[in-house]
Amino acid sequence: MKTLEPVYSLGVDETDSSLPPKERRFAVLLSALLSSLTKDKVADGALQRLLQNGLHTAEAIDKADEATIKDLIYPVAFYTRKACNMKKIAKICLTKYDGDIPSSLDELLALPGIGPKMANMVMTLGWFNVQGICVDTHVHRICNRLGWVTQPGTKQKTSSPEQTREALQRWLPKEEWVRINPLLVGFGQTICTPLRPRCGMCTVSEYCPSAFKESSTSSSKSKKSESSSLRKLER
Repeated sequence: MKTLEPVYSLGVDETDSSLPPKERRFAVLLSALLSSLTKDKVADGALQRLLQNGLHTAEAIDKADEATIKDLIYPVAFYTRKACNMKKIAKICLTKYDGDIPSSLDELLALPGIGPKMANMVMTLGWFNVQGICVDTHVHRICNRLGWVTQPGTKQKTSSPEQTREALQRWLPKEEWVRINPLLVGFGQTICTPLRPRCGMCTVSEYCPSAFKESSTSSSKSKKSESSSLRKLER
């Protein structure tokens, strides 16, 4: 049987630690932007093409033609919009931060195309300052399946990754905030998948209130509904 392995990647944090600090931080920001709704290998490939062409600083992105950026980052999801946002972010970083990236969560969230998950990832990997948990659809889904999170004052599941982040941070020790994302992302990609979770292979199924409750023969209607919900959560 083929071995199942997590495919989670930290991108620039693993491959480009030799960059000067300011350049590395900007590359981390680009990596976060590229990763949205895109598989790790595709996003990492796009980042490497930018690095190979010297387009990993605010100055270089600001001077580059937007069409060139689009060509280099294709086929990441929404590459046209991301290329446009990269140009806008570069201009802001040059104007307000002397070519560096913002050093606070609120300022990162004010950048075009940067959401809570990306901002927390940039704070952690760029500034080595853990401000929050990076919650994507894998973390959101698994935390709800395990019954780890609920909406405030209720027993209802959280309805968005941001609600999950807030609920998870209320009880999870801060020293675990960095580790929880890669742990659950890898688990979600290989075992606790969005559709047809492999409960029979799961070593924690006896502790999971959702174990074996999602049929492997779900109707096409239910599959379509879950896929639609995941897309909405990822936006």
